[in-house]
Amino acid sequence: MKKSNLITILLGILIVLNTQAQIDLSYQKPPQEILELADVDLPPVVILNNKGDFAVLAYRNQYKSIEELSETELRLGGLRINPVTNISSRERYYTKLAILDINSNKEINIKDLPANARISNLSWSPDQSMMAFTITTLKGVELWILEINKGTARKISNDNLNANLGKPFEWFQDNKGLLVKILPLTKKSLINEQDAIPTGPTISINEGQKAQNRTHQDLLKNKNDEHNFEQLVLSELYRFELNGQSKRWKNTAMYQRINFSPDGNYILITTIERPYSYLVPYYRFPSTTVIYDKEGKLIKKILEVPLIEELPKGFMAERKGMRDLGWRSDKPSTLYWAEVLDGGDPEVSVEFRDEVFILDAPFTGEKRSILKTINRFSGIDWGTDNIALAYDYWWNTRNTKTYLFNPSKPESKPEIIFDRNEQDRYTDPGQFVTKRNQYGRNILEIDNDNLFLLGDGISDEGVKPFADKYNSKTKLTERLWQADGKETYEQIFDFKDVKKGILLTRIESKNKYPNYYFRNILSGDLKPVTQFENPFLSIQNVKKELIKYNREDGLELSATLYLPLNYEQGKKYPMVMWAYPQEFKDKNTAGQVTTSPHEFTYPYYGSPIFWVTRGYVVLDDAAFPIVGEGKEEPNDSFIKQLVENAKAAIDAVDKMGYIDRNKVAVGGHSYGAFMTANLLTHSNLFAAGIARSGAYNRTLTPFGFQSEERNYWEAPTIYYEMSPFMHAEKMKTPMLMIHGAADNNDGTHTMQSERYFNALKGLGATVRLVLLPKESHGYSARESVLHVLWEQDQWLEKYVKNREIIE
Repeated sequence: MKKSNLITILLGILIVLNTQAQIDLSYQKPPQEILELADVDLPPVVILNNKGDFAVLAYRNQYKSIEELSETELRLGGLRINPVTNISSRERYYTKLAILDINSNKEINIKDLPANARISNLSWSPDQSMMAFTITTLKGVELWILEINKGTARKISNDNLNANLGKPFEWFQDNKGLLVKILPLTKKSLINEQDAIPTGPTISINEGQKAQNRTHQDLLKNKNDEHNFEQLVLSELYRFELNGQSKRWKNTAMYQRINFSPDGNYILITTIERPYSYLVPYYRFPSTTVIYDKEGKLIKKILEVPLIEELPKGFMAERKGMRDLGWRSDKPSTLYWAEVLDGGDPEVSVEFRDEVFILDAPFTGEKRSILKTINRFSGIDWGTDNIALAYDYWWNTRNTKTYLFNPSKPESKPEIIFDRNEQDRYTDPGQFVTKRNQYGRNILEIDNDNLFLLGDGISDEGVKPFADKYNSKTKLTERLWQADGKETYEQIFDFKDVKKGILLTRIESKNKYPNYYFRNILSGDLKPVTQFENPFLSIQNVKKELIKYNREDGLELSATLYLPLNYEQGKKYPMVMWAYPQEFKDKNTAGQVTTSPHEFTYPYYGSPIFWVTRGYVVLDDAAFPIVGEGKEEPNDSFIKQLVENAKAAIDAVDKMGYIDRNKVAVGGHSYGAFMTANLLTHSNLFAAGIARSGAYNRTLTPFGFQSEERNYWEAPTIYYEMSPFMHAEKMKTPMLMIHGAADNNDGTHTMQSERYFNALKGLGATVRLVLLPKESHGYSARESVLHVLWEQDQWLEKYVKNREIIE
């Protein structure tokens, strides 16, 4: 063989190997114009006290580091735990706290707080003179107290708190102490799975029962997991005084929930019990709820819940027995809860689905029924002895009802004051205003017979938040104030003082960062609470427009359109379209516009807005409704509606003369990634796609996904047609796939992207799969986020902006 021929063959082999092998690439950073938007310090979170004279400012880094994300992690029972520090391994920490004096607008630094601390679990004391919080050290979790008036912080415990199930403390009502979960001295060593020698197989059985559960992640898998889960969740309860003195309050157990009565005299404590499950997360394990008095004396075992593996079919299925157990916020110590009247089975036809009961201290009497709901009970706003509001919901019809009732006269018929489609934003009356009572709990704000509502104000005229007065006798509503919505978006957060007419609002515009204000709706005065600067100056003048257009069937759609920073009139640009499908049961609600064109332009890590700096038109939040009216389910025509939504959006922007329709990319995250893969499979509208953290084979989620209630065996054709994996041979458009290597979201296991990539690769598609080490469903490490932006930019530049059109 000639030497030249041998070289040619070897080069060919190298080329083949190169196309098949993984790429060895370190973390990359996007171009400077994207980097300066993605890598900025953000203003702090504002935690305002009830009086409105002070706020705690909580600063944090926008991202974790990959080093933080690489700390030891155990995944057990649906939890992700750092077994060294005994707190969630995915905890988002604040790094600095400060106090804001609202009257002087002066920011006060806090004394004795460690620099760059890992702060979490912030919690006001009942009188709001103090705030408790935790600091995570290299070894564990400490409890700290911030005194607002003094501006000082101090540690009151060692780093031995157990925060593996969330916030590890609760305030006593007297403001003098806290009930704290502490690691037990009897805690046993954890089992290292890699070193453990098996004593037998793991066996699961079922003897005829139906247990149709979604595809949960991070579940227990064997006896070693059971041991480790138990050791990490076990705690002792201690009462800590503010000077750091402590006394054991209860012995070791798996304490899940601690809930003080409004007057502080009783405590509901829920513990996790055996047997555990390998099918469902820890919050569906058996549990026991006991009432203690504030000294720790056992009053009554109030509830025992069995393992919840088996429920009737349907999103509205519920277990039997007491649920939603809690304290009436308007009473010192009265329990309330709901019980099903249909056996928990949505298929059973009954007049009322749920019944609500109350039981007064000392909890020795008989429970009293106060209300029955037509749909599934979903909550109560308590007011007085004679006024309360209850809510219910039924997913299948999207119906929600609001009941005005007298809890002291259950024989009187409740009045249904609102009866509406939960997805109909145009008729949304808003949320009822509450205030803090003498117990520090929220109850309805009532002035004579008047209640008050704060609403988003979404209508066909735009988004104009409002404050209303509602008369409980006449059922008439009076508009007290409404934002004009012409140049700004003013969102209402609270009615701070009804009599004085003071609202807490947040005002923003396209280029003005959101800031809080006190608005006096009687005098018109506007007092600033914060004065944060815009950290995204390079895009503050980007041209932004809310556009409306029609789908082929006449359904009105909308999207937010951004033009490139370097836009020149008459020139056509490539476009990036970003969307997320949503299911509806009627066209009227599907076509509603729910966003304001005046919302601040915020380029968070998952946003496509960055690419206005790179010469792209961006169509963000494009409406992708999937409608199924009557007996038809939305997914019965999923693919058809998906393509119609996409075509309508491209046609609308093309008609405006902004884009080269041969250079359009589509992208989305999670269900948006699923959308992207289907659009590239079933249409030729796009030059390329970006699919992040998606699911592509619906047979791997056989008991439902997203808003699909039917299982695979009930609707096999739907599952097949909606799965891009099943149609991988049709994929001819370049697609960038990105997925966290440790995705814990139900249904979007990392394997979904790995298997789909293998199928596409085997069938010759142009595809790239990027697996982000340690990342979950959303991405949190700075290195990961910047690399994702780099990957997306490279893909768009190659396959969209510089796409070669073959005639």
